[in-house]
Amino acid sequence: MDTKAILGMIDHTLLKANAGKQEILKLVEEAKEHNFASVCVNPYWVKLAAEQLKGSEVKVCTVIGFPLGASAPEAKAFETAQAVADGAGEIDMVINIGALKDGDDEAVRSDMAGVVKSAQGKLVKVILETCLLNEEEIVRACRLAVEAGVDFVKTSTGFSSGGATIEAVALMAKTVGPEFGVKASGGVRSLEDAQAMIEAGATRLGTSAGVAIAQGLASKGDY
Repeated sequence: MDTKAILGMIDHTLLKANAGKQEILKLVEEAKEHNFASVCVNPYWVKLAAEQLKGSEVKVCTVIGFPLGASAPEAKAFETAQAVADGAGEIDMVINIGALKDGDDEAVRSDMAGVVKSAQGKLVKVILETCLLNEEEIVRACRLAVEAGVDFVKTSTGFSSGGATIEAVALMAKTVGPEFGVKASGGVRSLEDAQAMIEAGATRLGTSAGVAIAQGLASKGDY
């Protein structure tokens, strides 16, 4: 895979609670410099990022029901609508993990579908938090996501007990099929990590190490 393709798969991410304006502005400039797919920021920063990225191909991604997924469905839907109004082009929502583990598939599906509706055609990725799920739950979550009309399934928030694994990415890709996106997020810190996730089936990478990955490509003479 060529350099441009790898960099164009990166959601350049900064979701720390203590991130301030200058850090967000730096994130945006880095994303523009390296032609990343998006910047992924908390909802409060969507408007600022969107203003800074006006005229750029880099999109603004934000997170909904983050990081626990246990918000009321109505709150997730409202948060999504507000994010879109503020300029978000992509929505990453956390599923209701407890409802999934309880076997309440309808609650999980409905929760996702509400966000898809509020996103008004913007790209929706659903975060499964695979470190908290067994294989059967990962497969079931993926199938429910497809039924709910999302565009991507995503491994992790990066704020729980583990991040993306090769095994989880491969299982997700196999379950949703080639028409749906798979985002590996959490623990993707180097070019080698990125390449391994892509080989497993990831079509998008959520990482705070986008610049390091770009530097890794440069050191190999590929960028």
